[in-house]
Amino acid sequence: MEAKQQKIDLPVVVIALLAILFLSLFLQHEFSLKQSVLFLIGVGLGISLMHALFGFTGGWRMMIAQRRSIGVRAQLLLLALSSVLFFPVIGNVFPDIQAAGAYGPFGISVLVGAFLFGIGMQLGGGCGSGTLFTVGWGHKDMLITLAFFIIGATLGSYHLPWWLSLPNAGKISLIEEFNWLPALLLQLAVLFIIYKAVTGIEKKQHNEVKSLFLKTDERPFIYRLVIGPWPIWWGALGLTLFGFLTLLIAGYTWSITFAFGLWGAKIWTALGGDAVNWSYWSSGYPAKALSQSVLADVTSVMNFGIMIGALLAAALVGKFAPESKLKIKRVMTAVIGGLLLGYGARLAFGCNIGALLGGIASGSLHGWLWLVAGFTGNIVGVKARSMMESSH
Repeated sequence: MEAKQQKIDLPVVVIALLAILFLSLFLQHEFSLKQSVLFLIGVGLGISLMHALFGFTGGWRMMIAQRRSIGVRAQLLLLALSSVLFFPVIGNVFPDIQAAGAYGPFGISVLVGAFLFGIGMQLGGGCGSGTLFTVGWGHKDMLITLAFFIIGATLGSYHLPWWLSLPNAGKISLIEEFNWLPALLLQLAVLFIIYKAVTGIEKKQHNEVKSLFLKTDERPFIYRLVIGPWPIWWGALGLTLFGFLTLLIAGYTWSITFAFGLWGAKIWTALGGDAVNWSYWSSGYPAKALSQSVLADVTSVMNFGIMIGALLAAALVGKFAPESKLKIKRVMTAVIGGLLLGYGARLAFGCNIGALLGGIASGSLHGWLWLVAGFTGNIVGVKARSMMESSH
């Protein structure tokens, strides 16, 4: 993006900063310093997503519809960097660091869930992280997507036991199968092959490839870092850094969509429903989370941080709450997309963050299955959205 005069939305910046200060102090006082720090990490993630406009949905749509690969290449960079940092920690190279990877079953549930999620990405207009940062950005239509994302995730948690009864090969860890270093080298090789493949597709289609590292802004580094916008590869670096801090401090990988199901289950319970007796919410951490405040749940707290961080970043760059009119077709795609996003994420043990990024960076084979099924769903989603928008 070329440098140009930006008008900072000062009132919104002040509100966002006060909200960050208040919530971080409240979480430290009422819960723990750890909870406060994880909220601030969420803020950092939101700033990174917004300043770099780093979204899986847009990058995949550009690849599918235009054969432009810059968004996909940035995602591959994120996966490679995260793998380099995560594999030694999860592989227990540092015994004093207790951290668990993101593992899900390699089977029908993840296959179907990721495929449905992929369709929902294009219809809903965002993925897990994309929905949160665009809500923080002030896009009204994404509030509809988020609302139905929550409903879909709640329904998915109710139906999950049946899906888990379908065939699956269990949880498969590349780190356990090959040891962390051979597994890392294998994974980096696969990511490099995909990187070269998508670059070649763009080159063939357009006779040139947009550079991931092209410098088009001459303003001072510190100014760009704080005020934005960022080149997309800065976003990959930011998400890698804050994702790794999440692993070290929380003890597990960054995730998003568990919170949506939790919020839905709490709302359903408040309305007189019996979510507490559903299989998914009746034991383990889900039961504990359902019985406590949402602010005791790390995923929820980080999601709030992402939205407020995106709000702050949008105000700094002068882009908060862009004008838009809600058309009936957009409402329909947001509703359907949100339901597919939520339902698919629960079946697939997470979204593009919790399952794809978290899974692949942990050496879990289900993350790769998610990638293939999710991208296939996006191909269908791009065509479905085009048909819906062009219909009369």
